[in-house]
Amino acid sequence: MQRDLSPAETTLSSFFDQRKGDAAAALRESAWREFVRRGLPNKRVESWHYTDLRAALREIAPPAPVGGGPTRVAAPGNMLRLALGDGAFQRNGSNLDAAPEGVLVQSLREALAQGDAEVMAALAPQTQDAAVALNAALMQDGVVLRIAPGAHVAQPIELLSLLSGGGSVFTRSLVLIGTGARATILERTQPSACSGAQINHAVVMALGDGARVEHVARLYGGAPGSVGVSSLIATLGAKSSLNSCALTCFATEGGGLLRRQIFARLVGAEAEIRLAGANYLRGNDHADTTLVVRHEAPGGRSREMFRYILDDAATGVFQGRISVARAAQKTDGAMQSKALLLSDCASMNNKPELEIFADDVLCGHGATCGRLDEDQLFYLTARGIPKCEAEALLIAGFANEAVADVADEALREALSEEISGWLTARTRVVKAE
Repeated sequence: MQRDLSPAETTLSSFFDQRKGDAAAALRESAWREFVRRGLPNKRVESWHYTDLRAALREIAPPAPVGGGPTRVAAPGNMLRLALGDGAFQRNGSNLDAAPEGVLVQSLREALAQGDAEVMAALAPQTQDAAVALNAALMQDGVVLRIAPGAHVAQPIELLSLLSGGGSVFTRSLVLIGTGARATILERTQPSACSGAQINHAVVMALGDGARVEHVARLYGGAPGSVGVSSLIATLGAKSSLNSCALTCFATEGGGLLRRQIFARLVGAEAEIRLAGANYLRGNDHADTTLVVRHEAPGGRSREMFRYILDDAATGVFQGRISVARAAQKTDGAMQSKALLLSDCASMNNKPELEIFADDVLCGHGATCGRLDEDQLFYLTARGIPKCEAEALLIAGFANEAVADVADEALREALSEEISGWLTARTRVVKAE
């Protein structure tokens, strides 16, 4: 017997009624049934224990007008920028004529309308997560990016998501990396400054055998009352490598919610994944990083390193699980989360987990929370450095640990500059107080 829907879920049901006849109807129907079975997650759902999405979405914002966002988006000459404005792929805002050899780009709506078998097969991996299921049921548009086997794409490719108003948006993009291919994928979400924006964004990424991907995400939470869920769902073939790093902060101070979730499956032997992130939170911001890394084949290697900087009354969440199947012998996995609490009112929730069914593995995890080291602060201030600047130096060193393994030097420097920008703004505030 089907359970009763909450008022918010009833509103979402009306959205589904409008979209269930769109392309990929069977996929949407299956995803909607999964969502209805699970419902909007609350604190009673273990993986959402520290982020109550049901409470945050008591009222569902009306759908944003599809394609109502910007139609011209400038990009640096060395970058292919693919823009999603208000949930629609902005073809006129993307420099597609600059697409390098071996790269094919298509809107998700076009691919679904054509019934593309490859897209349909890759688009709906199982995550057992209600937010991902809801995204699949209500997806409006996205980018389908194919990189040919053997292609070595030097030009970075950016997936840029923009929201012009305060409505709800559901986007889903698919990135297919062929056997032996190499690419750098950038992901950036720039939500609306309007209060109450609601974004459910997903990127599904599949790496063929021997593929290597550098992935950098810049995720910006929205204005007070905004809710964002950003999901990365990755599947790695044999001897493939995914190096993913994310910076998370909020464009304005005042109590937005942002959850980044990562679901990674290492299905091929000797696959390797590195997940890292730096989060700067202030005011009443709430940011959650939840990840599940599943080792399903022998010889896999995974590394997770996350840093949180929490100011004022901000709340951070890190939940990570490494799962090692019985067949995944010789797995090497390590997970680490560290948080700096810059205020007595800030809070951090850490929950690292290991789930191991193999008997020949090397796995470990750790989590810490603490204040700035008083001895280090004394050392710097004793040499004439003002206290607020000394704090910024220590915080920068702490945060930059998360971006140290970004292979592309220019990207690594850009991320470090962004961290410096956060801290420069904080120093100005501290000086003014």
